Amino acid sequence: MIFPLQYLQYYVFLSLLILTSSCVVQKDQKSEEHRNSANIELQDEQLKKPVYGLIKRVVPEIADQFIVEFIPQEEGQDVYELESRNNKIVLRGNNGVSVASALNYYLKYYTHSSITWNGINLNLATPLPLVPEKIRNVSPHKYRYYLNYCTYNYSMSWWDWERWQWEIDWMALNGINMPLSITGQNTIHREVYKDLGLTDKDLEGFFSGPAYFSWFWMGNLDAWGGPLPLSWIESHEVLQKKILERQRGLGMTPILPAFTGHVPPAFKEKFPNADLKKTNWVDFPDVYLLSPDDPLFEEIGKRFIETTIATYGTDHLYTSDTFNENEPPSNDPDFLGKVSNKVYQSMAAADPEAVWIMQGWLFHFQREFWQPAQIKAMLNAVPDDKMIILDLWSEKNPMWLKTEAYYGKPWIWNMLHNFGGNVNMYGLMDRVATWPAEALHHPENGKMIGIGLTPEAIEQNAVIYELMMENAWRETPVELDSWLKGYARRRYGQVNGNINRAWEILRQTVYADTATSGGPESIVVARPTLSRNAGGVTTNFTYELEELVKAWDYFISASEQLENSEGYQYDLVDLTRQVLANYATSIQQQIAEDHKNGDPKAFKKNSDDFISLIEDMDRLLATQENFLLGRWLNSARAWGTTKEEKDLYEKNARNLITLWGDKDAKLHEYSNRQWAGLLEGFYKKRWQKFFEYVSTQMKEGKEIEQELFEERIKNWEWNWVNSNEKYSDTTRGNSVEVALEIYKKYYSKITDGKKVE
Repeated sequence: MIFPLQYLQYYVFLSLLILTSSCVVQKDQKSEEHRNSANIELQDEQLKKPVYGLIKRVVPEIADQFIVEFIPQEEGQDVYELESRNNKIVLRGNNGVSVASALNYYLKYYTHSSITWNGINLNLATPLPLVPEKIRNVSPHKYRYYLNYCTYNYSMSWWDWERWQWEIDWMALNGINMPLSITGQNTIHREVYKDLGLTDKDLEGFFSGPAYFSWFWMGNLDAWGGPLPLSWIESHEVLQKKILERQRGLGMTPILPAFTGHVPPAFKEKFPNADLKKTNWVDFPDVYLLSPDDPLFEEIGKRFIETTIATYGTDHLYTSDTFNENEPPSNDPDFLGKVSNKVYQSMAAADPEAVWIMQGWLFHFQREFWQPAQIKAMLNAVPDDKMIILDLWSEKNPMWLKTEAYYGKPWIWNMLHNFGGNVNMYGLMDRVATWPAEALHHPENGKMIGIGLTPEAIEQNAVIYELMMENAWRETPVELDSWLKGYARRRYGQVNGNINRAWEILRQTVYADTATSGGPESIVVARPTLSRNAGGVTTNFTYELEELVKAWDYFISASEQLENSEGYQYDLVDLTRQVLANYATSIQQQIAEDHKNGDPKAFKKNSDDFISLIEDMDRLLATQENFLLGRWLNSARAWGTTKEEKDLYEKNARNLITLWGDKDAKLHEYSNRQWAGLLEGFYKKRWQKFFEYVSTQMKEGKEIEQELFEERIKNWEWNWVNSNEKYSDTTRGNSVEVALEIYKKYYSKITDGKKVE
């Protein structure tokens, strides 16, 4: 068939048009692909930015020697890889925490470096050691949890952004991906209750002072340490937003608070028909808890979550502890199940993806109340995939073994370790090295999905925390003999035989077991008495002081080689402090014997020796920043915007670590600290007053009236809490030199002039 010319021209034109359109489409497709690729690269760089920021803070001088790359999880579990490429170190992981963990692994096991609260040793050679073969580690734990409500006050009350930033870096380096994040919570309370018609004046009788937020948030107390200034609420909302941005930027999933039922005292006037229950804790006044059966409970709970999400965002993890150290009004399983379900529903009403993270502490603390029927009722009222239980004290009282692994609920194995911020060398080292792995493979472990740290306070006993977090990326027990030698090398910068021998002894003494919940305390910090133990202070030891002196001897022998190491300086001071703290009991008991024998001359000599020991402890601890009272007090005052606020915060800070309440408080000494300044300004003066009183009674032939003395000393203690004398926040003296002086002074006294072998 022959086409006319015009048809042929039309055909050519149409073919060219189709060809051109095809080219345009292909070009558009390539442009779209390019844009998508560019967007992916941009997103990748944005994800890497927080990680590179961490690297620059941790190892600023060699940050450019590391390359960050992201890889997928392995079967839903976090993973990291480590290898060398073109003389640089490649850090791979499925998120920022995994990449940071790779960095930490490299620093620890290739450069023999150490990063802890109490000393940093960065042993960074040039060029950096290469990684001969690729390292790949997969965490067997979906979650690595961190913190306790109490940590937020016993350690973190006065932290600023700089201190928080350091801690978040430490979390990431150690594999933590599930931190409790409750800073700035008062903002939520304030907004919710003001929306319900309450005023700032109403809330003055509700909000506690900053040092007591943990117990306010858990519904234990109202108003103590207040009134809370608005400036604190506003500044800590800003701080919390920074904290959350950094945690999320590194791939963490922070846990935020939910409604517990705790309402202001003024609530009963605003809502007279509300079903309110009174409860009290220790010796504090009653607080009001809104019954979960009241319709207002779910409404307020929903508002809490909605306000939280609007203010801070969410990762769908929420904490709520309705019966923290408060016994429920009924042990009826049906009642407990309804309570539990209402608490969960108040979260789910605002966030259908909500998961309730619950501390399992109540099951231990009130174990006579929480029998299997009650625990099952509490847990079974919430869907299994909507609740996670924190087995809070797994290294000492593992409740998972007593609850059929929480009757089907996912749960996390935690090391609690420290109570109240007390200062002592302590930890259950062999258990921490082996029990997490044993629990992971236990046939009755149920749905164990993680491990964690739940200390009431931190910044002490770094060895125990580093050891515990070794379990984050392994499923076998830690072999302690070799691990301890490696730890000492990393911490002190070199191998030292005497130090290794010292750590073998420490493992068998202070880090072996304890006769108390936490580590043993010193009689020095007790309210003065001639009894070996006092209210709030227990001085029973599971080892002989002579054994600890052997470790001290070895530490002293290493001083010439290790004197420039931060970690060695801190540990030498801490060990010397522990020796003196223990020895104080021997002197105090001799003083008691002198009194019993009616020997005023011996009483005077030994009481003078006791006071001298406190002075020596104070002088020793003044050489280390972490043992300074002034650091605690001045960081509290720094948050104040007026003199009145500064004084209020200082009173909070003083009260928490001494009386923990008014002058008649039952919790006095619970948060005792062996700190420079506190020893000289509080404990020493208190003992001097006691010795003066006892000496007078002896001269007059009268018996000691302990209760009379305590009534008098309470007034002096309360005056100290309310005072404002200054304490230094800068160190004085050389740690090694002062420790050597004390060693020469006390070694022969403690050992009766014999060399301890």
